[in-house]
Amino acid sequence: MDVGNPYLNIAIFLAFVVVTLVIVVRVSKTTTSVGDFYHGGRAFTGRQNGIAIAGDYLSAASFLGIAGAVAIYGYDGLLYSIGFLVAWLVALLLVAEPLRNTGKYTMADVLSFRMQQRPVRTAAAISTMAVSFFYLLAQMAGAGGLVALLLGIDSQVGQGLVIAVVGALMIVYVLIGGMKGTTWVQIIKAVLLILGAGLMTLWVLALNGMNLSTVLGEAVAVHPEGDRILEPMLQYGASDASKLGFVSLAIALVFGAAGLPHVLMRFYTVPTAKEARRSVTWAIGLIGAFYLFTLILGFGAAYLVGADAILAAPGGANSAAPALAFELGGTILLGIIAAVAFATILAVVAGLTITASASFAHDVYNGVLKHGEADPAEEVKVARRTAVTIGAISIVGGVLANGQNIAFLVSLAFAIAASANLPSILYSLYWKRFNTRGSVWSIYGGLISALVLILISPVVSGSETAMIPGADFAWFPLSNPAIVSVPLGFFLGWLGSVTSKEHDAAKQAEMEVRSMTGAGAERAVAH
Repeated sequence: MDVGNPYLNIAIFLAFVVVTLVIVVRVSKTTTSVGDFYHGGRAFTGRQNGIAIAGDYLSAASFLGIAGAVAIYGYDGLLYSIGFLVAWLVALLLVAEPLRNTGKYTMADVLSFRMQQRPVRTAAAISTMAVSFFYLLAQMAGAGGLVALLLGIDSQVGQGLVIAVVGALMIVYVLIGGMKGTTWVQIIKAVLLILGAGLMTLWVLALNGMNLSTVLGEAVAVHPEGDRILEPMLQYGASDASKLGFVSLAIALVFGAAGLPHVLMRFYTVPTAKEARRSVTWAIGLIGAFYLFTLILGFGAAYLVGADAILAAPGGANSAAPALAFELGGTILLGIIAAVAFATILAVVAGLTITASASFAHDVYNGVLKHGEADPAEEVKVARRTAVTIGAISIVGGVLANGQNIAFLVSLAFAIAASANLPSILYSLYWKRFNTRGSVWSIYGGLISALVLILISPVVSGSETAMIPGADFAWFPLSNPAIVSVPLGFFLGWLGSVTSKEHDAAKQAEMEVRSMTGAGAERAVAH
C-alpha cells in the first residue's frame, strides 16, 4: 500500500502537537496544588470529562485493530466492539458514582478506605502499575508499527526513534500540564478521532446510496470467505478451545474496562457524583457511535481495499483504516488519519503515565512510606519524577517490543484489570464482610494468576504467531486467562475475608453511606 506523502503525515501530526502543547502550557499556569495535578481541581463538567474518557478509552487498538478485525473476520471482529461497549454498562451501573464518592485521587483510596492502609495500598499500586505498564507497552510498540505503515520508515532504528519521540512528548504533557493538561489533550484527540472516523463512515455510505445493506453486499461479493463474514465464529469457531478462548476474551473485555486504573481515575476530575454519572453517559454515547463507525469502516475496507491487500500491507490487519482513507481521499485524508492515529497513541500514553505516577506517589510514597503525612508539594515532585521514570521505561520497552504481538499486551492489561482490580472494587463497595486479607488475596491472586497463565499460553510460545515461536511451553490452551483468573480473583477475595475476623463496622457503614449518597465526600477532598 502506498503511504501517500510521509512528509504531509508528519506535518499534520506536528500541527496537532504544537496546538496541544500551547494549550497544555496555558493550562499549567493553573496547576498549583496536588489536587490540580491529580484530578484537575475537579474543574471539568460531565460532558467534558465524558469526551476525555472516550479519548482515554479509544486507543489505537480500537481505531486500527477493530476496523481491521471487521475487514478480515467480519462479524467476529464486531464482537470486540460489543465487548468494549457493554463494559461501560458495568462501569456506569456499579462503579462510577460510588467510586467518585468514596475516593480521593486513585483506585487505592477506595480499596483501602475501611482496610489496613499499607498492605492494601501497596497491592493496589502494584496492580495499577502492572496494568498501566503493559497498556503503555502495547501503545508504544503500536507506535512503531504505525510508523512502518504511515510514514514509510522501515528500519528498526527509525521506528525506535519515533517511539522515543512519542515517549518524550508524553512525559512533557504530564510534567507540564498534569491531569488538567492531559484531559484537554484527550478531549481534542477524541473530537478529532470521532470526526475523522465519522467522515470516512459517511463517505463509504455515500458511495453506496447511504445503504448499509449495499456496503455489506459489496463486502460479501469480494471477500474470500463470502457470506461467512456475516456469520459468527469465522475466527473463533475452528475448535472447542478457540470457542472457549472467545468466552475468556469476552470476560476480559467486559469486566476489564471497569477495572482500568486510567479510566477509573477520570471519575475524580468532576465536582459531583451527578457529573460522574453524566460523564459516563456521554462516554457511552460517543464510544458507541465510534464502534458503529468501525463496523462500516471495516466492511468498507473489505471491499474497497480487499482483505488480501490489507493483510499484505505493512501492519497487516491494522492497515485497514489507513488503507481505506487512502482509497477514499488520497494523500490528504491519509495524512489526517495518520495524524489522528498518532494523536491517539500520544493521548492514551499520557493518561496512562499520569495514572501510574499518581498511584506510586499517592499510594506508595505518601500512603505507605510516609504514613499519609507527606508534604503535598513533595508528593507532586515524586509523581513528576515517577512520570519521567515510567516514560523512560516504556520507551525502552516499546523499542524492545516493536514488532511483537500487540494483542497479547493489550489482553494482558485487560485480564489483570478484570482479575485483580474489579473483584476488590466491587467487594469493597458492596460487601460488608470484605476485609484486608480478602482485598490483598484478591489483588495478588488475580494479578499473579493472569501473568502466569498468559506466560504459559499460546500467545507466548507453541504457535507460529507466538512471541517466542521457536519454543513450546504452552501448557494453558487459551490465549486469554480471564475465564480462570477472574473467578479466582473473586474466590480469593471471598476466601480471604471469611478466614479473617477483621471487620470495622463503623468504617464500613461510613463507606456505604458515602458511596451511595456522597455525604462527606466533598469534605474529605476539599483540600
